Amino acid sequence: MIAGASCALLALPCAAHSIRGSDSLHPGFDITLACLLLGTSLLYARGVARVWAKAGMGRGIRFGDASRFALGMLAVAAALLSPIDALADRSFALHMVEHEMLMVVAAPLLVLARPLEACAWSLHRTPRQQLATLVRLPALAWTWRAMTGPVAATCLHAIALWIWHVPLLFAAALARLPLHVLQHFCFFASALAFWWAMVGGAARAPGPVSLACLFATMLQTSALGVLLTFAPSPWYMQNAPVFGLTPLEDQQLGGLVMWVPGGLAYVVVGLVVAASWLAQPSLSLRHGRFAKVPGR
Repeated sequence: MIAGASCALLALPCAAHSIRGSDSLHPGFDITLACLLLGTSLLYARGVARVWAKAGMGRGIRFGDASRFALGMLAVAAALLSPIDALADRSFALHMVEHEMLMVVAAPLLVLARPLEACAWSLHRTPRQQLATLVRLPALAWTWRAMTGPVAATCLHAIALWIWHVPLLFAAALARLPLHVLQHFCFFASALAFWWAMVGGAARAPGPVSLACLFATMLQTSALGVLLTFAPSPWYMQNAPVFGLTPLEDQQLGGLVMWVPGGLAYVVVGLVVAASWLAQPSLSLRHGRFAKVPGR
């Protein structure tokens, strides 16, 4: 249903005008984003240092978790603060590279880095206890479970992906910095919720629902990539595409980026989740209750 409604809107090509050079707030935004990334990194590092001081080096939050956080933050910085971001305003293909870096590289790495534990431990004892009390509130706990459930997170991620690729909205995001920021936020936040449902909270008990959601997401992202690749005319008329490509060629390259490497990421994670699920101890029904199979 989401794909069908969006396909009708996607058929309306729209010219996009770059915000570079037309919006004087962009350099200030880059500085703000850099400070936000730095502050988040320092907060995580402080939490890790406190956990290791209490539990021992590499315990609680492992070296691998910290490495994944570092790689995830580097991916965010590469997507939003490097020349990729500057050129993405002129190239649809590079815009897709930017989005894929946020959604299928940075987001799962950060989810696997145990960021909630690290950030909680970065606080002093009293604020940490207050935070623990807050998150146990029934309304907040229900909202968190609802937003990060596999099906809900998958639907939210799909809605964000399809809506922001409607040409009118895509062009508006390139023309206005606030909308551009909102677009990136929707992609990144929905990806964080999706990957939390797949490999964060749900990965500790992987199952068929996670696999089905990964498969569904791979299908709908690949479908959008196929539509972009085989469209007979360009939907996104960005100014002066780089690399000497025509708008249609630029769009086709962007569709391939979403279709092939983007879809492959979901396949790889799906295989990992399937292997983790199958590796769990077998269960049998004994005396009306589940128990481990003897000898396993």
